Amino acid sequence: MNDNVVVPEITPDELNARFELGHAPVLVDVRELFEREIVDLPQHGQLSIPTGEFIERMGELDPAKEVVVYCRSGGRSEQVVRYLMQNGFEQVLNLRGGILGWRQEVDPSLPTY
Repeated sequence: MNDNVVVPEITPDELNARFELGHAPVLVDVRELFEREIVDLPQHGQLSIPTGEFIERMGELDPAKEVVVYCRSGGRSEQVVRYLMQNGFEQVLNLRGGILGWRQEVDPSLPTY
């Protein structure tokens, strides 16, 4: 992977504003099942594709749609966004700070792990 590529990001506040306006992008959670059972974003039809399954399941995503990828803190999702960009996705964003960023900026009542 080319680590020199700048990965575009969206902040939790920006994503939440889109939710409130009804303009939710395609959300992709790359965390493991046990992580999703602890805490998740508000329900917006997100896809759950754990990082280890991503290459095999990438075909579930439409490159013509805007995609926001998230994980716990933003590291795994950044790698997935980088991979998607290298494979022709032009409207893909990493959720800055992941679930922990969402908790910090949007909903401090969420559990942390």
